[in-house]
Order: sequence, then structure tokens, then C-alpha cells
Amino acid sequence: MIATGGTIASKNSGAGLAPALTSSELLACVPEIARFCDVTEMQPFNLDSTNIYYTHWLKLAQIVEENYAAYDGFVVTHGTDTMAYTAAALSYLIQGSFKPIVLTGSQKSVYLRDTDARRNLADAFAYCADDGAAGVKVVFDGNVILGTRAKKTRTRSYNAFSSVDFPEVAVLRDGKPVYYIAEEKKEGAPRFYRSLDHRIFVLKMFPGLDAGIFDYLSGHCDGLILETFGSGGLPNYANDEFFLRLKDFLARGKTVVVSTQVEREGSALESYEVGRRLMECGRVLEARNMTLECAVAKLMWILAQSKRQSEIEKLFYTPVERDIF
Repeated sequence: MIATGGTIASKNSGAGLAPALTSSELLACVPEIARFCDVTEMQPFNLDSTNIYYTHWLKLAQIVEENYAAYDGFVVTHGTDTMAYTAAALSYLIQGSFKPIVLTGSQKSVYLRDTDARRNLADAFAYCADDGAAGVKVVFDGNVILGTRAKKTRTRSYNAFSSVDFPEVAVLRDGKPVYYIAEEKKEGAPRFYRSLDHRIFVLKMFPGLDAGIFDYLSGHCDGLILETFGSGGLPNYANDEFFLRLKDFLARGKTVVVSTQVEREGSALESYEVGRRLMECGRVLEARNMTLECAVAKLMWILAQSKRQSEIEKLFYTPVERDIF
């Protein structure tokens, strides 16, 4: 078990909830785990997940890589706010794993009585210890979700995570996984990656946004994710400024991914004129039905591997754990 903090490990500090429980204290709250597996614990950091970012993703991947041969699976306890980002990042940093790497957390602290924390932790280990488990997953509220498909969609309810545009892999019933999708076990050693390019930016479009933002972004990022409206497209506002700025941005060798602010069903740039004109600005990538969390993590991973546009495009459209189709 790799404990990283989060609500599951929080106590009231007097100034609000903050991570305080150690990995040992977490495990002591769910003694039944010892009945079906032996657990070694470590705690690389103890943070509210709001404070977890790419350096921590790389550290978690490093821990799994260094300990991969010694254990049958890994459970990562994590705050819910950025858990989907971490799950997506680990899906790219650790590819082809025949061992499970399971993220879980809770909406209320394990320190409190009658919360979701104990169940989620027990379920995470039950899935992790199952012969059918493999790869990066999020286990939450009895559901097993692909790391590339998980998204936090509720801030307070116990069913905080949804599987976006793809079914849950399994559910936990009476502490045992029931599979909806039987995954084939990967063969051979997993591929570990040790670098990410964090110089990316997510630009959420809103009506009336000033196209001059591209001037700033040109000097501060290698890749840009445009969260556009509906099926995808840029406004022209009668002066074509967005299209002109985007062409210049692409001409500087930058990478642009076009996504949609709509949570489900993805982009479809060819549907409308505003989308087709966007595609004519240069080589832009379309996120289709990828989650924003995946688009962010995948672009960081790709740009750390190559800056050649043809290779970036190839890697982006190559599916990893059903992240794009």
C-alpha cells in the first residue's frame, strides 16, 4: 500500500480537514484485509490531493517500478480531488502491467464512524488480490473503473466517480469482484516511463474570451488543450482573430489538442463549420471522447517522448487502455 494522504487519512486540524493519519493507522481501521493478503506499507508523502501534481505522479511510478518484482499488486490511497489525474498519469507512465495498480480514497475520513473509507479500502484490496485484476484502476463506491476513464463527478456523495463513455470493468459484491469486462492478462514486462513535459496549458473557452491570450501562451507552454464548446470549434467574432492566432501558435511548433467542455460523447470537429475551419488552421489533434484528465496526462507523456509532430500525432491517436476511440 502506497499512502499519499487525502480525505481518507484526514483529521480536523482546527482550520479544516487535513491529512494526518499514517499508512499504519489506515490499515489498522480495516483489519479484515489481513485475512486475504499480506500488506507492506509505505508513505512517500501525506498531502491533500489538491497539492499533488506531476512530480508526485513520477514518484509513484518510480515506487511501483522499484518494487514491481516483489509484490503481486499495489494499492494507492489518494485524495479524490485529483485522483482521476493521477490514475490517468499512471496509465501512461506504467503501460502493459499484468499486476494491478489500484487507486482509492473516500469522501469522508476513515477516522470517522460509518463512512465510505473502510469499504473503499477493503474493496480496493479485494480487487487488487483477485486473479483477474490488472493495470491501473480506480476502485470507489463498489465500482472498478479504468484509470483512463475515471472522473470525479460529485463533490460530496459516496458515488463520487463515474466511468465516462465506457462501462465499469467490475463491481464489488460482498467483497468479491464481479466482472463486466474480462480483461486479458498482459504478457511480458510492463513499460515504465520516467519523464513528463509539464509545460502544457488548458484553455477553457467562454463567450467573449480575448484571443490575445495566445500571445502569452506561445511563450509559456509546449502544448495547449482547447476546451471548446459543444462538438468543438472556435468563434470568429467577425474578425477571425482566434483562427489567425491559432495558426501562428501552430507555426511556432506548438501542439494543440481540441476537446469539448461537454463531459460525455466527445468532440466531432467535422460536424460544424466552426470545427472544420479550426482543422484548417494546421495540424491540430482531436481529443474525441477522451477525458480532460487523460488529455492532460497523455500530452505531458507524449511531449516528453518526442517533439516531432508526426510522432506526437501517432502517439496521441494510439489507444492506451481504451483512452481514445
